[in-house]
Amino acid sequence: MFIVGLYAYYVESRPLLVFNSWVKNQVGIPPAYRELVRQLAQLEPVSQTSDFERAPGQIGSRCVWTRKIKTKTAMVALSEEQYHWLKQAESNQPKLSRIMDQMQKLSRKILFESVPGVVRRKCLTKKVLGLN
Repeated sequence: MFIVGLYAYYVESRPLLVFNSWVKNQVGIPPAYRELVRQLAQLEPVSQTSDFERAPGQIGSRCVWTRKIKTKTAMVALSEEQYHWLKQAESNQPKLSRIMDQMQKLSRKILFESVPGVVRRKCLTKKVLGLN
C-alpha cells in the first residue's frame, strides 16, 4: 500500500518485485538510493492539505482543516490535538516531495545507464532525462 496525502493506493507488488529483482541482479542499488529509502521510511504522517487556526473571538471552530474536492473547498473542524498532528503531517510533505524527486532521478539514471535500450543517433541529455 502506498499512501499519498489522504489517499491510499494499492499497488500489485508481484510485477514490481520481478522488475526490482531483475534490476538488482543487473546493477545493484547505489548507496545514495538506499539512503533515500531509509529517509522515506522514517517519515511518519504526510498530508497535502491545508489547515489554519482562527484568532480568539472569531466565529466558528478555532482549528480548521481545508481541502479541495473538485472545485469546492471542504472545511472540517479539528480539536487541538488533531490540529497539531496535521501540522506535523504538512511539515513532512515537502520532505516527501524532495525524497521522491531524488529517487525518481536516480531511478532514471540507473535505467538509462544499465538497462539495454534502443539505438539512438544522439545521446540523451540530462535535460531530456530530467536529471538536471
